[in-house]
Amino acid sequence: MKRPYRRLRPGDHVGVIAPAGPSAPERVALVEPLFARFGLRARLYPSCHARHPQHDFLAGDDDVRLADVHAAFADAEVAAVFCLRGGWGSARLLDRIDRTLLRANAKPFIGFSDITALHALLAREDLVGFHAPMPGSNLVLDGKEDDARALFDLLMQPLPAGHCFAPPLAADAWRVPGRASGTLVGGNLSLVAALLGTPWAWPTEGTIVFLEDVSEALYRVDRLLTQLRLAGVLAGARGFLLGSFTEDADPSALLHEHLADLGKPVLTGWPAGHATPNRALPLGAQVTLDADAGTLTLDEAVLK
Repeated sequence: MKRPYRRLRPGDHVGVIAPAGPSAPERVALVEPLFARFGLRARLYPSCHARHPQHDFLAGDDDVRLADVHAAFADAEVAAVFCLRGGWGSARLLDRIDRTLLRANAKPFIGFSDITALHALLAREDLVGFHAPMPGSNLVLDGKEDDARALFDLLMQPLPAGHCFAPPLAADAWRVPGRASGTLVGGNLSLVAALLGTPWAWPTEGTIVFLEDVSEALYRVDRLLTQLRLAGVLAGARGFLLGSFTEDADPSALLHEHLADLGKPVLTGWPAGHATPNRALPLGAQVTLDADAGTLTLDEAVLK
């Protein structure tokens, strides 16, 4: 069993880093007030205000972004680490991150999309991270107040073993009945596939695999799922939890084709991913998926 993190409390400092892409200055300006509304004090690290001199899709060069990952975890005053936004760039840091430092200073780590790569590293260190919306993108946009409140409410309460997530599912959700337990892994489908063949690929044997994605053509969704099948990911998993797939065309038929006949529970329409609502999931935690009931239950404490 992993050691649960301390839940957030009013007055806590939280670190905000940008390990992937940059956020517009006008959005960055909204980050501190966002946290203040929930009684938290945000500490923005240099990458939040940086942009790579040649590659404007990166929030500063790799050294700046890497230094902020290390600094935020090492800072004893920082109770949790939030990623500013996704985009691309997290995977560029994987082979340089000091995993000993992260283990020695374990704390809640929050982000999704491109941040899937960093969640994969944490899971390989037996640490839990929260797949959840981010302060420099999702949480400061109009119409995201419910997601923000749900996230901070979650992080400020205990999450003991037995806690049950049972959110309303999407209207077009489908399922393959069954119940399975394992480590919750995954995130953005494109990033899960991109990590295959590297030392940081998600361990998938005996797991519950969560997947979501955004803006992928159907042939690309099919190619990514085929890659997971050929790599043994689908065969090794015990069950599947699917979040939002906000594509130009509905990929439900492809998802059903790849997953429905595996003889494993599948639950779709979960409110997590690039759509709204986007609710937090504890990647790396031991969970039980009950597709019949539409629930995900913690088998170990995550927050105390």
